[in-house]
Amino acid sequence: MTPKNLHDFAGRWRLGRLIDDSRAGHSAHATGQAVLTPDAAGLVYDEEILLHLPGQAPIEGRRRYLWRTAPGGIAVLFADGRDFHTFTLDGARPVAAHWCDPDRYDVSYDLGDWPRWSTRWEVRGPHKDYVMQTTYMPQDGPDAMVETA
Repeated sequence: MTPKNLHDFAGRWRLGRLIDDSRAGHSAHATGQAVLTPDAAGLVYDEEILLHLPGQAPIEGRRRYLWRTAPGGIAVLFADGRDFHTFTLDGARPVAAHWCDPDRYDVSYDLGDWPRWSTRWEVRGPHKDYVMQTTYMPQDGPDAMVETA
């Protein structure tokens, strides 16, 4: 089973994130939650995490995106309304890309074990070379804990 539309993502999600930074030569992890709240145009994605970098105190992080219905899928916009990427809902593993000169961001979604889902970002550029894997689980589901290591 996979999600059928934008509103299947509405709700609270516990998340775990692994970041393998080849350029920095280390890995990091984060835990937190994402809340996708309906608004007049679609969903608002609000994320709060605690990022653990080697040798540093944990860092709090927040981000916001706007999720909108798009032909055949979902358009993800930055909080200010600029385009980020669009992915389809016609399969278990949709892909998308974002170019932010001089860096390229490639994402693959894994929706095949719904309602558990994940994203895998591969980011490459002159100063960036990392892979970021995030797993989402329903906040209140029986398997609500997400592994990060």
